[in-house]
Parts: sequence; C-alpha cells; structure tokens
Amino acid sequence: MVDAVLVIAIALLVGAIVGAAVPMVPSGLLSLAGLVVYWVGAGSAELSALTFTVLALIAVITALVEFFGGSIAARAGGASWLTTAVAAVVGLLLMVVTGPLGLLVGLFGTVFVLEFVRGEELEGSARSAVYTTIGTLASTAVQVLLTASILLGFLVAVFVL
Repeated sequence: MVDAVLVIAIALLVGAIVGAAVPMVPSGLLSLAGLVVYWVGAGSAELSALTFTVLALIAVITALVEFFGGSIAARAGGASWLTTAVAAVVGLLLMVVTGPLGLLVGLFGTVFVLEFVRGEELEGSARSAVYTTIGTLASTAVQVLLTASILLGFLVAVFVL
C-alpha cells in the first residue's frame, strides 16, 4: 500500500513541476496534493510533521505566486487594477486558443492598449506591459524552482533521512 501511495505522491510532485510551466495547471496545489496523499497514505512515520509543514508551506507560497505573480508585476509597472484584471482574462482566453504564446501576447497587448487609452504616455504603457510580461515569466520560473525544491525535499526526507 505504501509503495502505491509513494508512486502517486511522486507522480503528483513531478506533475507539479511540469504544471508550473504550463498555464492553467495549479502547480502549488498539485505539490500540496502530493504531500497530503503521502502524509495520509503512509502515515506520519516516514515524513516528520516539521518536514511536512515546511514543504506544505512552500507549496502554499507556490500557489500564491502562481495566482498573484502576474498581477503584482503589473501593479509594479504602474498598471491599474482594472487593466490587470482585463489583461488576465484576455491572456487566459488567448492561451486557450493559441497556447502560452497567446497568453504572453494577450497580456502584453492588453496592458499596453488599456494603459495607453487610460491616458498613459507611450513610454508608461510600454513599461507597464513589459513589467507584466516579465513578471509572468518570472512567476513561472519561481514556480518551477519552488516545485522542484518541494520534490527534492520530499525525496531527501523519505529516502535519506
């Protein structure tokens, strides 16, 4: 039973790493699911409460980065909350149609156009759009690193310690 639970947990943790690079796949929540599956299925004997708590906290932080990273970057670039919300919706819709490139183009284009229409100068609109696009890419990179860290920590805790 524990072997099957271990395989499922590792599959979820590896899936979280892959999911971090794929839009619409909740990488932080997949990591958390993998940890919970193992914690419940194998019992706390093989994974200490401290290790579980630290890894679960990292998974929650990953989820927060995933959900709010692009918005924080857009706000840092000077975009309004309305622009940020509209850009997220347009980016997601374009991502469904054209894939990840559509997400990035949709974010950039929407922020640029809406900020320009809102009264920003060309330079300010471009700055907001670049911040949003780079922030989204950086958020993805952080998610990959965090989910890989969770997997590595889990493997060390289960197989080494």
